[in-house]
Amino acid sequence: MKIGFIGLGFMGKPLLNGVVNSGMTDSARDIWTYDTDSDLLAATGKELGVTAAASAGDLISACDVIVMCLKPNVTKIVLEAEKDSFTSDKVMISIAAGVSLDTYAQILGADRKIVRVMPNRPAMVGDGVTLISYGTSVQDDDKNLAKKIFSSVGSVYELDERLMNAGVALTGSSPAYVFMFIEAMADAAIEQGIPSDIALTLAAQAVRGSAHMVIETGISPQELIKAVCSPGGTTIEAVKVLEEEHLHNSIAKAMSACTKRAVELSKN
Repeated sequence: MKIGFIGLGFMGKPLLNGVVNSGMTDSARDIWTYDTDSDLLAATGKELGVTAAASAGDLISACDVIVMCLKPNVTKIVLEAEKDSFTSDKVMISIAAGVSLDTYAQILGADRKIVRVMPNRPAMVGDGVTLISYGTSVQDDDKNLAKKIFSSVGSVYELDERLMNAGVALTGSSPAYVFMFIEAMADAAIEQGIPSDIALTLAAQAVRGSAHMVIETGISPQELIKAVCSPGGTTIEAVKVLEEEHLHNSIAKAMSACTKRAVELSKN
């Protein structure tokens, strides 16, 4: 089996690293790469021992699974140009935001094996979340392989494609909300005299630890909030202010706006 990655940008390179380190193929040489940046392509091949393809077409012809790590408009251009190489035995996986399975099927053919995925930025550090949907021709073995590829950089969850736009707000864009929360806490701590490097680390660690509690304990966030808020204590005073400032409603409105924009982009 040969796996190919087209595009070595912010998501392509970390994903490539994850697959190489997972030992998914018999040899790193069975993993092919292509990028228009020839220097990056050569350096990656030398660093990881993978095969650098001379063109996107050469990679597609040689590989059994092709992972398209490109922007939506570039993805469509490449697929249109190389659609004859995407035979029915190959699996095409794309991370392009907002491009539907039907759109890919219209380009490549309804009988092609097409997988749509949406990883998020924390995949860059091996702790991402990937949402995944499958075209009608994708078989169980293909599904397992696709999940294995993205499991190398985090967790993978299957999602009905009709929910993908809402998934953008929940996992794809949400790291930005969390970064804003971390920044706000760190800035407030700095104003109160805590050194900036310590403030940022402590704020980020608090978010990471809290998220871990939700996942590992199975206790609802509301119950965890109650557990932290002692009557007459410090935490409850902070929570009161956040409630007064409508934090919950602000996040809900932000996610709604994000989903609405995702729908607009999908239609375009």
